Amino acid sequence: MFKNKMALKLFTYFAIALLAFSLLIGGIFTVLFRNYSVDLQRAEIEKRASQIALSLGELMPMGGQGRAGGGYGAYLRFISDIAMSDVWIVDQNLNLITRGPGMGKMSRPLEYADLPENADKVVTQVFAGQTAFSEDFSDLLQTPALTVGTPIWGQGRIIGVVLLHSPVEGVNQGIRDGYIVLGVSILLALIMALTLSVLFSLGFTQPLNQMKSTVLRLAGGDYTAQTGIRMNDELGQLAGALDILSQRLKQADQDRGRLEQMRRDFVANISHELKTPITVIRGSMEALYDGVVKDPEQVKSYQEQILSETRFLQRLVGDLLDLSQLQNSDFAMERKELSLAQVIDDLTRSLRPMAAGKGVGLEVEKDASLDHFQGDYGRLRQMLVIFLDNAIKFSPRHGSVKIRLKDRVISIIDNGIGIEPQDLPYIFDRFYKSQSEQNKSGTGLGLAIARQIAQAHDIQISVDSRPGQTEFRLKF
Repeated sequence: MFKNKMALKLFTYFAIALLAFSLLIGGIFTVLFRNYSVDLQRAEIEKRASQIALSLGELMPMGGQGRAGGGYGAYLRFISDIAMSDVWIVDQNLNLITRGPGMGKMSRPLEYADLPENADKVVTQVFAGQTAFSEDFSDLLQTPALTVGTPIWGQGRIIGVVLLHSPVEGVNQGIRDGYIVLGVSILLALIMALTLSVLFSLGFTQPLNQMKSTVLRLAGGDYTAQTGIRMNDELGQLAGALDILSQRLKQADQDRGRLEQMRRDFVANISHELKTPITVIRGSMEALYDGVVKDPEQVKSYQEQILSETRFLQRLVGDLLDLSQLQNSDFAMERKELSLAQVIDDLTRSLRPMAAGKGVGLEVEKDASLDHFQGDYGRLRQMLVIFLDNAIKFSPRHGSVKIRLKDRVISIIDNGIGIEPQDLPYIFDRFYKSQSEQNKSGTGLGLAIARQIAQAHDIQISVDSRPGQTEFRLKF
């Protein structure tokens, strides 16, 4: 545990709190128990003093005449045994009638000064008509003592005072015994509490240590690390957040790996796409430059090949620039209000000659659901051209392409060869293209550009394809 600083701190805090609590409880117990014990002893002494005063009131002589003869003297001789305490009796003339402890052999008469300390105050209060108490250190008994004074009544007046003087040693001894019991109880409680505090501290810090270990593993690149903590409290929530972070980091690492692989594939693909036309152009140019080809028809054929490959390169570079711009988060669309029905009309007018040249018909069906739409006209037209160009390219001769606008959804449907199921998940990836005869002139970037434009306009793209029919749905 001593290597675990947090557990040690928690243990120390628990120990200090328990010690302070024990001292507080001990102090409160001392005060309450002593007061309670003194009150009990005072009540007992008061009861005895009252009984003695009652008896003396019947026996004590009035004006020098005793009412009970020799009974009064006998009572005085045994009064200490009766009271079970030291007794002083003061008459109405403030004369002491009995002797206190240690005064039995005194030759001089008893004097008022022989009373215990502070007893004069008690006597004064009693002659005023009330029972009085005093608690102080007694020089006579050499111990803390309790003095109780009660009035002796005779013929309706106070004729004397009974003073009972009793040490409170029993009270102090009881308090000391109580201290022992309390001390043992507190000690046992402290042992149990400290043991539990150690267990609780370790139980509290163990999940933290697990989370620390998990964080260190995550920092080291191990994104499979999990805390494995399942608790319904704040620690459990923190552990759950760390597990979610671990999953996110793992996903991000996988995405980074995919992006890195895509970057490598992109470099390889672009190198391949550039290499072929450049090789063709170079070979044709070298043949023309070296005079290997001299026949006018062959020269024209080589020139046409160079022009075709140059156009391909121009288109490839243009597509790469478009894709780069669209993927740039700072690239802004020129949005304005437009009607997609009008965009479709403009588009079909432009593409109809190309479709007719291949013997493909264009059918348009539209409603007014997108007459008011905020978007970039040029980019939306570019996106629709890509989908329509592909639909015309893959349609058979004398086939047809349908363009349908209904309920804010544009559908482009062709009756071509369809897309193979294994190709569907990848058709929007850069440089991915099928190995069909119709697609030999494609760059593999068209659908990737179309997807970027769609995402910029919050358009959802879905594809349904089977042999004889392919449908692209653009949900605005």
